[in-house]
Amino acid sequence: MEPSDFNIPERTWKGRALLLVDLDAFFASVEQLDHPEWRGKPVIVGGRSDRRGVVSTASYEARAFGVHSAMPSATAERLCPDAIWTSSHFDRYHELSAQVMGILKDESPLLEQMSIDEAYLDVSPGRYTGEDPVAIAARIQARVAELGITCSIGVATGKAVAKIASDMDKPRGLTVVYPGGEAAFLAPMDVRAMPGIGKQSAERLRRIGIRTLGALADTPLDKLTPLFGVNAQAVRDRARGIDPREIATESEVKSVSHERTFATDLVTREEIEDAIDMLGPMVGRRLRKKGLAGHTVTIKLRYADLSRRTAQKGLPANVDDETVFIPVAKRLIDEIWRPGDSVRLVGLGISGFEAHDEQLGLFADEELPAGNAELLSAADKIRDKFGDGMLKFGRELKIRHETSGTTGMNDGRL
Repeated sequence: MEPSDFNIPERTWKGRALLLVDLDAFFASVEQLDHPEWRGKPVIVGGRSDRRGVVSTASYEARAFGVHSAMPSATAERLCPDAIWTSSHFDRYHELSAQVMGILKDESPLLEQMSIDEAYLDVSPGRYTGEDPVAIAARIQARVAELGITCSIGVATGKAVAKIASDMDKPRGLTVVYPGGEAAFLAPMDVRAMPGIGKQSAERLRRIGIRTLGALADTPLDKLTPLFGVNAQAVRDRARGIDPREIATESEVKSVSHERTFATDLVTREEIEDAIDMLGPMVGRRLRKKGLAGHTVTIKLRYADLSRRTAQKGLPANVDDETVFIPVAKRLIDEIWRPGDSVRLVGLGISGFEAHDEQLGLFADEELPAGNAELLSAADKIRDKFGDGMLKFGRELKIRHETSGTTGMNDGRL
């Protein structure tokens, strides 16, 4: 039985209902919206191959040639030589993303934004609305389309099934898995369809004869524990369609981070510090816009061999001021970098947003510098009005290396 057999809009919904709303080829769709002459043509958002870039997003016209996100730009150029290439325009993407999230909040306050183009929404009948979840999903699609972009939506009782359903029929698909139909919907699918089961885990499962989610659902726990450890029960439950995870609202965002890939490797400590100086204001501004402050600083470095290392430092108080956390981030460099290492990506994030006063004793040796709240508030207002590029401090201009055109930002984890 095909998964589409479960996309039946006539039944009555009873019980919990979650939507996974996924904006279709979002960055590329926004570029096509803003450049009408690009509509119907292959568009790729990302850094060009001569700057070691990767594909951020490809339009569906480009995907027809085999181009996909995270593909090296050199490969994408070979597959689709006539594509239109453009760099990312995050201010514009965030503007449209915020409008979409506003549409979702009109339907329910229980919103969990996973990324700039994806969010879960709890629309369980009787909780905040008496409407049918499928009708709500259809209305959301229509309102998003009025913005000039499209979204695909999965409707289900749990997060994992809703996520899988949202990918079934793109673009502008609406796939519904009614309560009680989860296990049958999942059973014929390859194990890779389940979020959280990557290439290596799938290969280990295949070695013991497990290729489908139905087979995974029927596997004894003692065979799964060596592969998934303490998560074995949760993995098997999700293969059965059992997923009790709740919506984590915006106030429960775990981290805010930014990262940049550089066209040429950073080879000195000064260059890495300059990259942190560039990223810090981006992280700080987003923290302040979200009303968040955190007490854990994380840096991430990706090296020329594509290996990755991270380092963290706890602070004695929650901060949202980059003039406070940038110096801490710089001190972490020596924990994960040695002279001679070539760095192609630098990331910086802040997490630990919960109240922190009771833990001050753990960080008695850490003294934070005074912040610059008034100056940063004024700078934020200027950037809000005139754009991010209108105002930059000297530290943000020091980076001598071009970025690859590949950028990343995340509210979740670094």
